[in-house]
Amino acid sequence: MSSDGTQAASVVNDETVAAWLTRYPDFLLRHPDVLAKLNVPHGSGSATSLIERQVQVLREQLANERGRLNHLVARAHDYEAMLERLHELTLRLILAPDLQHACNALEQALREQFRADAVAVKLFPVDANARAADPLVRSFVEFIDRDRCLCGPFAAEQAGALFGELQVEIHSAALIPIRAPEQTGVLAIGSADPKRFAADMGTDLLERLGAVAGAKLASLAHLDRAG
Repeated sequence: MSSDGTQAASVVNDETVAAWLTRYPDFLLRHPDVLAKLNVPHGSGSATSLIERQVQVLREQLANERGRLNHLVARAHDYEAMLERLHELTLRLILAPDLQHACNALEQALREQFRADAVAVKLFPVDANARAADPLVRSFVEFIDRDRCLCGPFAAEQAGALFGELQVEIHSAALIPIRAPEQTGVLAIGSADPKRFAADMGTDLLERLGAVAGAKLASLAHLDRAG
């Protein structure tokens, strides 16, 4: 204690650190993460010893693995959030009483929860002759009847055909196939961000969304015919 009654601040220097480590010689064994950050040279003149080089390589590998782990954790969190949004959208579709309400629920949820700048639901007839007469079908002839989503850059003419007049330019999009007994279609999600929908991105959740939407639209179409 000092003369004024306050405790003197501890001074940490080389001697105190050395004394502490001497008192607890197993500290580095219990904390290998600390050891990995220490620089412990080995006497070998101006040349780098083999041990030092091995330690350097191991540290670089550890940093890379940590980076990969952080990336995987972030992707897992994004995936979980997407699952929650898909669940909420499914509930909205279940409650939709007709096709118009279902399409409105899709558009609203995708804009609010999936950060979409543009959303469109287009249904095409299964009959080949009817398809041939539809200019929109001809614009997407390569996509119709696909089993998988198509993501990537989006041409301006295709954006206009799907989304109509917009206040923003669509630079990337996800085209999700919709399947129903008497109709096929596409659920299109557009973004002004050219990197929002990349050609190599995972599409399993989007395809689940297409399956849910197709099942709901098919059931509503059946109710319309029955009524």
